[in-house]
Amino acid sequence: MKLLLISNSTNYKEPYLGWCTPLIEEFLDKKVRKIVFLPYAGVDVAGKVYPDSYDAYTARVQKVFDQFGKKIVSVHKAKDPVALINDAEMIMVGGGNTFHLVAEMHCNKLIEPIRRKVMEGTPYMGWSAGSNVACPTLCTTNDMPIVMPESFKCLDLVPFQINPHYIDPYPQKINDAIRHGGETRQVRINEYLAVNQHMTVAGLREGTALWVENERITLKGTRKMIVLRYGKKPTEKKPGDTFGFNLK
Repeated sequence: MKLLLISNSTNYKEPYLGWCTPLIEEFLDKKVRKIVFLPYAGVDVAGKVYPDSYDAYTARVQKVFDQFGKKIVSVHKAKDPVALINDAEMIMVGGGNTFHLVAEMHCNKLIEPIRRKVMEGTPYMGWSAGSNVACPTLCTTNDMPIVMPESFKCLDLVPFQINPHYIDPYPQKINDAIRHGGETRQVRINEYLAVNQHMTVAGLREGTALWVENERITLKGTRKMIVLRYGKKPTEKKPGDTFGFNLK
């Protein structure tokens, strides 16, 4: 199994997928010709809204992959999405709204075919929502539930949950006028852990990614990853650290 699970597609004032372009290039197998793309999370892309956003999303991603000489094929154009997945040499899932992504994956019966293909060795790459759906469920997404999926169950490629775009709490001394009045990201994740005490959550900060080969994981990028467990003090992994599926 080979996965590249990216927290975010874009850093501030940088090109789309710019910060992770070297990672993507390293991850891509030169022999891969058919990259199957799932644009379902892209509900509002480049001024286009669902369903026209799928074409806009595919075009945006294709522009990035032109530099690698790779052609992507989107499932939304396929008469038989399952057959397209079965024929994929690489599977790629873009970010956006996780609830919409998971709803469409279930609607098109893609969860099990994708999981089977990836477990058999087909490379998988996702960013943001595309990383979230590599987990057992979508429960640690940051997104608004704009639709009701058939199930919260996802691909279960890794046995822990990912929270993309993890944001640290504001410092205590920040100006009260601009302080966020709601719960912090860590508080929300603690709520998840309180009712899912057996689970572990990896908080992926911006500019980070998990490179997974079988059950060996390496943290890529420039920032640390936070690991959250029920009743435990949070721990961190630094870029370059290698660990197992238990995140230890």
